[in-house]
Amino acid sequence: MTEFFSPEAMTALLQVIMIDLVLAGDNAIVIGLAAAGLPKEQRRNAIVVGIIAAAVLRIGFAAATTQLLQIVGLLLAGGILLLWVCWKMWRELRQNHAQETQAIEALSESDVDYDGIVAGKAPRKTLAQATWQIIIADVSMSLDNVLAVAGAAREHPNVLIFGLVLSVALMGIAANLIANLLQKHRWIAYV
Repeated sequence: MTEFFSPEAMTALLQVIMIDLVLAGDNAIVIGLAAAGLPKEQRRNAIVVGIIAAAVLRIGFAAATTQLLQIVGLLLAGGILLLWVCWKMWRELRQNHAQETQAIEALSESDVDYDGIVAGKAPRKTLAQATWQIIIADVSMSLDNVLAVAGAAREHPNVLIFGLVLSVALMGIAANLIANLLQKHRWIAYV
């Protein structure tokens, strides 16, 4: 336990925290984007599933980090998966914006309930679709996170474990905030 407070371990810990702040943020954005199109009760479920999937993937990847570092092209495959997820989300955002504009032009005030939601309108995305997008993105982003954290933690397994737990916690908090923001201000998704 005293090795956790050594200068080398503290330096590794600071590096891990900085890596987590950056890399957990992009994962939270993807989870928030995928969950934002769902009704509130399903949104929470999608975020929980995304966080659990990320935690499981990160534990699995951390257990196999040395073997993963030797696979040629693994990061490229992860990047391609991530591009596919982003492309699907971009298409969904564009389609939803066009549909909202048409619906707003065609509606009268009596068709909108007190929350500003069109009465009788079905959700744009299912929980299964959002969950699938989140899990695919988690595969790629969890791998990046674990490799970066493992590189920074080096011979300090306690720092590695702390870093993985911290990244999952940060991701959960940020994904909730982002999903709520995107629900209110859809334009943020384009930034």
